[in-house]
Amino acid sequence: MTPELVALSPWEMFRNADGVVQAVMLGLFAASLATWTIALAKGWAIHAARRRLRALLRELTRHQRLPETLGSAPEADVVAVARQERAHGDDGLRDRVELGIGRVVAGCVRRLRGGTGVLATIGATAPFVGLFGTVWGIMNSFVGIAESHTTNLAVVAPGIAEALLATAMGLIAAIPAVVIYNLFARATASYRAELEDLAALTLRLLARGVADRDHCKLAAE
Repeated sequence: MTPELVALSPWEMFRNADGVVQAVMLGLFAASLATWTIALAKGWAIHAARRRLRALLRELTRHQRLPETLGSAPEADVVAVARQERAHGDDGLRDRVELGIGRVVAGCVRRLRGGTGVLATIGATAPFVGLFGTVWGIMNSFVGIAESHTTNLAVVAPGIAEALLATAMGLIAAIPAVVIYNLFARATASYRAELEDLAALTLRLLARGVADRDHCKLAAE
């Protein structure tokens, strides 16, 4: 009884599996490892980016003017564009700023999305890779049945269990990848919305600054 339990443990099933099935399992294990690595790295990056963005929004809302000094955060480039274009004159200022801010927003979102495509690929392909391993393993099991001329369950079960383990590993790799990808997609969409809020606030403060400057010039004249 005990040897059968050991023989049907996941590790023993992997060791006894066909070379192709073993390769499939190793590939799925690597995909699962990549999923959790991306989840940790990208999760921290998204959290840090949203924290920086919210701090910048709070600063602009509190002071109601474009700051004189900016940090090195990518999100601060939204404000930096407005300050740089303002120094180049008022002709077409708003159009130039909107164009520059649009490029900054697109770049920030693209940078944050980097790597998440791997999660989508794993989520879409891992179940089919696992299914391929299962089909291959079951084919080998039927070949073994034909060669042994027996349908004894004790002979058939280990090979089928090894094959089904590949499908299980495919699901273990795919399900977290899909869930994490959807979470990151929602977080990135929220980040983009907050970036657009920052862009709108920057344009409003820029227009107010230009209006105040023109008013001061008229008063001086």
